[in-house]
Amino acid sequence: MTDLILRFAEPADSDVLFQLIKGLAEYEKLSHAVTGNVAALKEHLFGSPKYIEAILAEYQGQPVGFAIFLHNYSTFLTKPGIYLEDLFVLPEYRRRGIGKALLIKLAQIAVERNCGRLEWSVLDWNEPAQTFYRSMGATILDDWLICRVTAEALTNLADRS
Repeated sequence: MTDLILRFAEPADSDVLFQLIKGLAEYEKLSHAVTGNVAALKEHLFGSPKYIEAILAEYQGQPVGFAIFLHNYSTFLTKPGIYLEDLFVLPEYRRRGIGKALLIKLAQIAVERNCGRLEWSVLDWNEPAQTFYRSMGATILDDWLICRVTAEALTNLADRS
């Protein structure tokens, strides 16, 4: 697709990435959960330490999607991995191969960095995404559940002695 450019995000992309993140939240009916801001996103993408990385998808010169990822580690494989935090393409640009191109790019990065795996989560209600991911060769694990501690519960856990 000659009209599609995938590139690592740059500091000047922080505003547009945050707008796309809000688009993802709206799609997932989670707009109320967006409590972060552009400054924090920029710091985490480009500060020191750098916590995340982002690939921006531009179609015909317009930002239309992104993938935000970070490294994790497999003790069993004794190799780093890539965890895809979010992959999103604006609804009006779907079915053009943009999501597929983003996932392929992440797989290429994982191979280049000698990672043992590429992982991500998908919402249980998001059948279109599940179908897409399976078509790309992904296995959806039924026997693993995500554990999460946030907000006050995180502070309470940290304060335990």
